[in-house]
Amino acid sequence: MHRRFALASLAACLLAACTESKPQFKAIDVTGADYAKDFQLTDHNGQPRSLKDFKGKLVVMFFGYTQCPDVCPTSMAELAEAKKLLGPDGDKVQGVFVTVDPERDTPEVLKGYMANFDPSFLALRGTPEQLAAMAKDFKVYYKKVEGKTPTSYTMDHSAASLVYDTQGRLRLYTRYGSGPQALASDLQLLLKQA
Repeated sequence: MHRRFALASLAACLLAACTESKPQFKAIDVTGADYAKDFQLTDHNGQPRSLKDFKGKLVVMFFGYTQCPDVCPTSMAELAEAKKLLGPDGDKVQGVFVTVDPERDTPEVLKGYMANFDPSFLALRGTPEQLAAMAKDFKVYYKKVEGKTPTSYTMDHSAASLVYDTQGRLRLYTRYGSGPQALASDLQLLLKQA
């Protein structure tokens, strides 16, 4: 009886050792999600872009606007810091900022904004119709909040980043304020899987 139990335990241990363990991400693992698969927008340099343009790189995508007082600059600064923490592997990370305020965020404004964080980061913008369609497909929330004057409005918006692997598959949903170390750790795990 003890011998059968010992053999069964040994077999279970060996089986467990043979199964591939899932990486322990700090962010929410959304591997296999059936949304946010691609887009067609123009970058701040006037180039049409889609997710396929970044094949071979990890893509970290954030939706925001340049006049955001806190969440957007903090998120972009954390992404820039995470990229630096990766050392040479940082070259395999593409930061993408999608504006939810195409009315004020002109290509020139977006270009200057990206330069504050990392010269390789790209900002994307589309028409209001393109943005609405993309937000729906990417499950992103945004809404204009009127201000005291017509140009002093703010934008409520989702405050998380989407992370794609080097094959362009959505893998992670990172919450606002997770910090650059947590993001760098997750990006390193994804690079090891590439």
